Amino acid sequence: MLSSVLRKLGVLEGRAGSGTYVAEPRRRVRVVRSSAREQRDDSPFRADMQAVGRQGDWESRTEAKVPAPAEIAARLGVAEGDLCVRTVYEFLADGKPAQLSTSWEPYDLTAGTLVVLPEGGPHAGAGVVNRMAAIGIMVSHAVEQPEPRQATAEEASLLGIQKAALVTHIRRTYYSDQGRPVETADIVVPAALCEIVYEIPTGR
Repeated sequence: MLSSVLRKLGVLEGRAGSGTYVAEPRRRVRVVRSSAREQRDDSPFRADMQAVGRQGDWESRTEAKVPAPAEIAARLGVAEGDLCVRTVYEFLADGKPAQLSTSWEPYDLTAGTLVVLPEGGPHAGAGVVNRMAAIGIMVSHAVEQPEPRQATAEEASLLGIQKAALVTHIRRTYYSDQGRPVETADIVVPAALCEIVYEIPTGR
């Protein structure tokens, strides 16, 4: 039905016991994916938001020594069950939810260093590239695989969007200059709230 499609796009919203209404318009946030964003000393997300006149912030919770599930282990090139540091993020633009992310790093890579907790210590919030550089690991590139899908009930609740609304799920993995995966993340970007733009360098 047309109304179902419009709800997934965020044009219509349902209100329990009341009906379906036109959703209050929200200007979409531009999220730029580029190599240049990784060269900053500050958080790439905060820099993205600043570029479009928004206040970028986030909430996070980190757990150390979490066994890697099979898919995450494959992406990090470790054995299933190997210990990882998992950090769950809720990113905010002007105080409103903009995207979600769950990050995994091999625990043996950062254990005993000042960067073992992504949001703790002197390099808190500096981003994967800068944190790894602080312990002598040079990150050379990242691989991203974007895929459209519908939001889960939990994601919809956290993002303040309709259940089963359209999102872009990005599987991102950072690699060191030695070819080792140093971090992988699942990023969820709601189509109704954000537009994703990729900048591709054409270096000569």
